Amino acid sequence: MTGTTDPFSASIIPFEVPEQVRAFAEKGVSQARESYAKFKDAAESHNGAVEAVFTNASKGASEYSAKLMEFVKANTSAHLDFTQQLFGLKSPTEALELWTGHTRKQFETLQAQAKELLELGQRVAAETAEPIKANAAKFYKPAA
Repeated sequence: MTGTTDPFSASIIPFEVPEQVRAFAEKGVSQARESYAKFKDAAESHNGAVEAVFTNASKGASEYSAKLMEFVKANTSAHLDFTQQLFGLKSPTEALELWTGHTRKQFETLQAQAKELLELGQRVAAETAEPIKANAAKFYKPAA
C-alpha cells in the first residue's frame, strides 16, 4: 500500500535538519544541562544549610533549657532557704527584714538571669541564622 505517491513515505519527503536548527537545539540542550547542574549545586548547598540551621537550633535549645533548669534549681533552693530561715525567726520585725532582703536579692537575681537568657537567646538565634546568611551570600550579590 505504500507506493511512491504516499505522502508519508520517507522516500518522497526527504527530511534533513538544517545545520542552524541543529546547532540551536544543541546549544539549548547544553544550556539546559548547565542550568540543571547549577540548580543541583544550589539544592545540595541549600540542604547543607538547612541541616546546619537545625543542628544549631537543636544545640541552642538544649543549651537554653539547661540554663533555664539551672536557674529554676537555684531559685527553688533560694526559696527553700528563705522558708527555713523564716521558721527560725522570733519577731515580726525580723521576718519583715528577712522578707525585704530576700525579695530584693531575688529581684536582682531574676534580672541577671533574664539578661543572661536574653543574651543566650540572641547568640543562639545568630548562630542559627548564620548558615542561611552564608548560603544566601553565595547566590545573591548585595544591592549597591
